[in-house]
Parts: sequence; C-alpha cells; structure tokens
Amino acid sequence: MSTETKEETFTLEEILTSLKTVHRLILWNDDVNTFDHVIYCMMKYLDYNESQSEKIAWKVHNDGKCPVLEGSFTEMEVYRKILQQEGLTVSVD
Repeated sequence: MSTETKEETFTLEEILTSLKTVHRLILWNDDVNTFDHVIYCMMKYLDYNESQSEKIAWKVHNDGKCPVLEGSFTEMEVYRKILQQEGLTVSVD
C-alpha cells in the first residue's frame, strides 16, 4: 500500500505574512459562481445564516471582494482550500 504526499513550497513573503497574528479570508467576485452557490457555501462552511450570506454575495458582486473570515494563517488556509474546491475564488490576506 502506497501513501502519496503532496509537498507545498512557500516563498519568503508567504512565510513572513504567515507570522501576522490575524489574517483575513477574502472572497472575490467572478463570472462563474451564482449567488445561490456563494450563499450555500457561506452557510455550509462558514456558518453564516441566509441573510448574512446574501449580504456577502451582494458585497462581492458590488465591490469585487469581501472579507469573510478572520483568524490564524493556518485556519484561513484550510478554509481557502475548502472554498476553492467548491469553485469559489478566495485568497488569504
């Protein structure tokens, strides 16, 4: 039985950025995802209620981006990967 591991590399800038105490997960506007999908993801993965999720979807639509979560770099990376797997465009600031 073989186990595969995926190696990730980080730049010096990414490592220094990770030392900040608070990081933000940013959701970006795109031409692919529907409002319903964004709302669904915010509710399922970030525990927002429907009203909060709708406000986030509109803010992303109108402003091009919206911070949706704050926390440690590691925590934000976990959520970034989850939301990216759902097809959303997200980054960690």
